[in-house]
Amino acid sequence: MDHSRTPVLDALADFRNRGDVVFGPPGHRQGRGVDQRVLNVLGEGLFASDVLMMNGLDDRRLSGGVLEAAQELMADAVGAEQAFFSTCGSSLSVKTAMLAVAGPGEKLLISRNAHKSVISGVIVNGTVPIWVHPKFDAGRHLAHPPEPDDVRRALERHPDAKGMLLITPTDWGSCADIRGVAEVCHEFDVPLIVDEAWGAHLPFHDDLPAWGMHAGADLVVTSVHKMGGAIEQSSVFHLQGDRIDPTVLKQREDLLGTTSASSLVYGSLDGWRRQMAESGTELLGRILELAREARERIGGLDGVSVMGAEVVEEGLAHEIDPLVLSVDVRELGITGFQASELARAHHHVDLGAADTFRVNARLTHADDQQSVDLLVATVDKLRADAARAEPAPQVELPDAGALELESVMRPRDAFFAAVEQVPATEAVGRIAAEMVTPYPPGVPAIAPGERITAEVVEYLRTGVAAGMLIPEAADPEVGTLRVVRST
Repeated sequence: MDHSRTPVLDALADFRNRGDVVFGPPGHRQGRGVDQRVLNVLGEGLFASDVLMMNGLDDRRLSGGVLEAAQELMADAVGAEQAFFSTCGSSLSVKTAMLAVAGPGEKLLISRNAHKSVISGVIVNGTVPIWVHPKFDAGRHLAHPPEPDDVRRALERHPDAKGMLLITPTDWGSCADIRGVAEVCHEFDVPLIVDEAWGAHLPFHDDLPAWGMHAGADLVVTSVHKMGGAIEQSSVFHLQGDRIDPTVLKQREDLLGTTSASSLVYGSLDGWRRQMAESGTELLGRILELAREARERIGGLDGVSVMGAEVVEEGLAHEIDPLVLSVDVRELGITGFQASELARAHHHVDLGAADTFRVNARLTHADDQQSVDLLVATVDKLRADAARAEPAPQVELPDAGALELESVMRPRDAFFAAVEQVPATEAVGRIAAEMVTPYPPGVPAIAPGERITAEVVEYLRTGVAAGMLIPEAADPEVGTLRVVRST
């Protein structure tokens, strides 16, 4: 296929050249009605590019096939049979993918280290989750993806499960054995969905971890805004094989998605695909070299370490994304929460995920020697910042078993049940009616329907005192918890 083509961007250029006058949405009329003070910040080009697909970039029958052509090019670029764009982010795309495989009341195997959007999907869809617990790394207090044998055991216990949802890469860069998990799923004749939100770059360089479509997954969801070059909320479904019906997938997406899709998202996806198809190997090869340099330089600093291939050698992860620099700061006497706040407040550097032990930074094709030098210098300066920082409160970290809470009620039933909010200490032994999610990275420590334990309550309460953020809980301080009302 001709990857120099960009159907959405070309249609947008044609729209401008024709001088079309619009009497439908958007009401700002391609920026003519926007306050100049807004234009001064956001720019005229943004609003000029905000055009409906129907009766805008295409006609009312969509006979020009603008979007379809862009999606066909995307599928070809990444080795999928079909691709579908979503402008609602992968939070919605993952819910759609789950619903395309397992409907209300049906079982779906799910990695328990899933993002809150997956748990939300379980609640909204009414799915019965069969949690496949990740491999716990006790020394790093970190969860790596489950392994094929974990999936096999779950399918043997639940032969009526409709499929598996695997999350890889994790927020910290460790990657699953997608091919091994796919082979197990297909042995049981069920599809594998991969939430590869952090993996949009993976198809475009051989030195990166396995890409789901290349490794036998049936459906892969990516968040192109995370590691690619598209704007926020840019998401793509990638599909192959016959285990998931594309018509069903599209209808489920239509059920949950917006009827006001963004041309800004479509256009940026279209342009990113062209860039990667034409130059991805070169661009990613350059940043891979810079990532190796950054890893060595940061690893040579006293008091910090960077997670790398050792987690693969130790049998904890199948692969590691070399563009993810997860920096352990515990020897500096500070938490990752503190490190993240110090970097922002003192050095105007915004890092990625943060937890009790570490922070991370992700490098993309957009980074260069200057940004890598800044990152290394910031980590170096954090060592001096740490010496002046207040001692961090101690976080009571539970062991692996204590984090595997017992599921005693379907999440949807617990979330919509009659509830009461009780002191956290009185919630021990009760059934949770809310998600309690340290953020970032956004993996719930407690999901609705799970039985609350003293260990997890102590972990969350001491974590909040140490700087952990739990923004969506009814009580972000975790002084109280919402539980299913006793009958």
